[in-house]
Amino acid sequence: MKEMLERTKRVIKDTGSIEKANILLLGVGGVGGYVLEMFVRLGVGSICVVDCDKFDKTNLNRQLLATTETIGRKKVLVAKERALSINPEIKIKTISQKISPDNVSSIITTGYDYVVDAIDDVAAKVAVIKYCKDNNIPCISAMGTGNRYKMPQFVVEDIFKTSYDGLAKKMRMELKKLGINKGVIVVYTKEQAEKTEGLGSVIYYPLMCAGTIASFVTNALITK
Repeated sequence: MKEMLERTKRVIKDTGSIEKANILLLGVGGVGGYVLEMFVRLGVGSICVVDCDKFDKTNLNRQLLATTETIGRKKVLVAKERALSINPEIKIKTISQKISPDNVSSIITTGYDYVVDAIDDVAAKVAVIKYCKDNNIPCISAMGTGNRYKMPQFVVEDIFKTSYDGLAKKMRMELKKLGINKGVIVVYTKEQAEKTEGLGSVIYYPLMCAGTIASFVTNALITK
């Protein structure tokens, strides 16, 4: 670990809060896979990864953990192997479950310094946000990265101040029904989505969204 963080410590003088951090990562697909990679290489001490899916060939164009060798394998198991191959000292836990409003409370247990929501399901995302707000757990959610190809510019913003994001729009409606009107931190891009037949994607959108999430959480940990 000492040698691994040598160059990181030249920029971030005190990485203690990062090394002691316990992160819950919901989803290790497009955005989540890159978030995992960044957290591991930043030296995060403990990560719990939650995902029910397996890799398939359509993931190869954008998901870091998708290779011809991981097709058909559970994403959480591949994620664990990847994390340990980079840092054998990391504490990594896996939960192979589909996140839903019914099981959020059993997945998001106490002791997490940050929850990163990189899932796609609106109901599940809203439930995660509601639970984290009710229990005072820091949480950041990824918004849409699909159907775009121009130069990406992601920003951290309250979901109620976002624009040109269909996922965020749906979530705002559901959050308002729960009496939540502010204070929901998300990462999104103002780039308008292209009209396509089905959902399309290119690699640099989830990658840059993940980078914005990782940098925000890292700085939050440092200044905590």
